Amino acid sequence: MHISLIAHGCPLPATSPAQWVPWWSFTKTVLASTALTLVRDGLLDLDEPLAEGPFSLRQLLRHEAGLADYSELADYHAAVARHDPPWSAESMLQRLDATRLRYEPGNGWRYSNVGYLYVVRLIERSTGLALEQALQQRAFAPLGLAQVRLARTSADLQTVNMGSAARYHPGWVYHGLLVGPLGEAAVFLDCLLRGDLLPDDLLQQMQSVRVLGGPIPGRPWTAPGYALGLMQGPAEDGLLLSGHTGCGPGSVVAVYHCTQGERTATCAVFATDEQEGVVEAEVVRQLSAAVALGGSSGHA
Repeated sequence: MHISLIAHGCPLPATSPAQWVPWWSFTKTVLASTALTLVRDGLLDLDEPLAEGPFSLRQLLRHEAGLADYSELADYHAAVARHDPPWSAESMLQRLDATRLRYEPGNGWRYSNVGYLYVVRLIERSTGLALEQALQQRAFAPLGLAQVRLARTSADLQTVNMGSAARYHPGWVYHGLLVGPLGEAAVFLDCLLRGDLLPDDLLQQMQSVRVLGGPIPGRPWTAPGYALGLMQGPAEDGLLLSGHTGCGPGSVVAVYHCTQGERTATCAVFATDEQEGVVEAEVVRQLSAAVALGGSSGHA
């Protein structure tokens, strides 16, 4: 298990070699942040209907757009397991019957990677840039992050810790798979939620949460919710977590921030061949210790 911890804005040098890891669905937090910089600059509106359907950017970012998800397709999982070449995005959307909304936008909640594929298309259309260029220009460069990359081919994962999924093709992640040092994931979230990328009003909207229910068996959430590209809610020890968990073949990553009074901490944990709940519980343990100490921090 690899851990990167930032407390009160101060990371310590790593005690183990830096390692590139897949960011999995923490990529959604980066995509949401990038889209919100376009809202900040007047290039997008959070609540206007989009060309992709009768839903808004806000509804896409909070999984309230009525869209299904390709993880529901048995053929998808079988193709990934066989190490087949990824389907084209249009083929995937056709197989899913993606234009058929599963509920009226805004009147339900359903986790959807397809929604974030539409966010990617919106970012590219609004900036006139390929996704990686847009992310570098709007999200990473302003925060001084230089090592994160968008993986497009299996060769792009050769230096990435993929656990038991060394033959995985990143094209199966239709909204894109970011890879990079675990510490840069922690820095990104810490800077984002400390206000270094978005103005206060937009950051508050980003953290406006839809509560999804009660405790999840085997996981530390007591009242999980989803905001704009952020999983957010209280954990068993009372900490309010904000960030994202991501899982894919062979590994899990969880990146979360919490605030307690004037104390803040951000923790990223990566583990191969492990369960989401185990990795999230380690995040909670690390954050609880960090805010209790009032600002000491470290890496392992």
